[in-house]
Amino acid sequence: MIHPLVFMFKLLNKGPRAGIFGFFLLCLFLAGCAVGPDYHRPEIKSPPAFRGEESSLTNSFADLPWWEVFHDSTLQSLIRTALTNNYDLRIAVSRVEQARAIADQARGQFFPQLNYAGLAGKGKNVGAGNAPSPTGVTGGFIAADVNASWEPDLWGRIRRLNESARAQWYASDEARRDVMTSVIAQIAQDYFQLLALEEEMEIAQQSTNSFGDSLKIFTQRLQGGVASRLETSSAEALMHSAASTIYSLNRQILLLEDQISVLLGQNPGPILRAKASLESQIPPEVPAGLPSVLLERRPDIREAEQQLRSANAQVGVAKADFFPQLNLTALLGQVSPELSAFTSGGATAWGVAAGLTGPLFHGGQIRGQYRQAKAAREEAALRYHAAVLRALQEVSDALISRTTLAGERAEQTASVEAYRVAVDMVMKRYQSGNASYYEVLLEQQQLFPAETSLVQTRLNQLIAVVQLYRALGGGWKN
Repeated sequence: MIHPLVFMFKLLNKGPRAGIFGFFLLCLFLAGCAVGPDYHRPEIKSPPAFRGEESSLTNSFADLPWWEVFHDSTLQSLIRTALTNNYDLRIAVSRVEQARAIADQARGQFFPQLNYAGLAGKGKNVGAGNAPSPTGVTGGFIAADVNASWEPDLWGRIRRLNESARAQWYASDEARRDVMTSVIAQIAQDYFQLLALEEEMEIAQQSTNSFGDSLKIFTQRLQGGVASRLETSSAEALMHSAASTIYSLNRQILLLEDQISVLLGQNPGPILRAKASLESQIPPEVPAGLPSVLLERRPDIREAEQQLRSANAQVGVAKADFFPQLNLTALLGQVSPELSAFTSGGATAWGVAAGLTGPLFHGGQIRGQYRQAKAAREEAALRYHAAVLRALQEVSDALISRTTLAGERAEQTASVEAYRVAVDMVMKRYQSGNASYYEVLLEQQQLFPAETSLVQTRLNQLIAVVQLYRALGGGWKN
């Protein structure tokens, strides 16, 4: 079988048309194999079930869209606004567009590059392009041509470059999805935190009022001569301490509203919200699903895999640099010292050429680049494995937290109910003279922190669900 290059040069000897025909015919013949390793997903030994989950099910509540997980209409409105206006998400979208444009640039290397040029002038002792000429006469020149150049992808270097660019594009899109998931989770978490602070504010106000009522009773008994100044001073100190908590909670609420506003892409300000409670936010059963499916669902794992694919393709690019590169060029145009001759059709210029370039000695530079590409691929593989382990840990932690917090909440609920009964009983005993002021204040001091702890446990339950939803890769499906 005749070699394509030999066949092309034989066609060149038969004239310009045959040469151009041979140029394009060569494009069809040259289709070399791509050097470098083909990508294969690393083997991951995922556990049969998540730690912290009692049973392993195929379905996962991460498959639900976020509006079916968070049923609060106010929260849904906040999430929609954030997904439209959040600046981190908009930045991620612009990065996707940049990566897509880079992939388009890489794809353009597959095709011949066509350019045109025109030149006209007149002068003495100069030739085309104002180059000095020893003719000693005044003359003019005019030229116009269309030229083409193309690098046949003999060793797959351009294909590997395209594979790497596409993987970077896909990785940026997965990064956008990860940002979207993070924004949804952060909005939900901050919203639940806001509800918790408001409930803690109510508890602080109730505490202040309760200690104030005790102070009134102690003051009345002091005026009646049946109580001491110690009782009123203690009650007054506790009342002011509870009142100071109100200012602290109000500060936290305002700061959290500013944080949510920024997530919404708005200036810091109040967050309009309907009256809601943490109690109504607990979702139903939330199966985690199979750990193996996590690789397909988590955006950060998918991003890490695309980064690995890109690094793997760069190894092929670096390996192709060891081999020669073939460059084909062609030119067709008109060149004439006079305009009349230029338009007569007798000044046609054409040319077809092929160039072969390759490395001989670079002092170890190309080999170093190849070793660097292989090391970068190894780093990307390690990052992929680390992302998988991190994802498994996050799911397991969220499942464990959700399970243990359920028992903790049940015990704290019973404790709060008992403290409330105790406060009511001791107040009646004190008024009847069967209990001391110390017993009253002691029971009150135990009740209100217990109520606050119960609110925090409810909040932690919701946060655990949000973290589980995010850890499973839910939230970004539209």
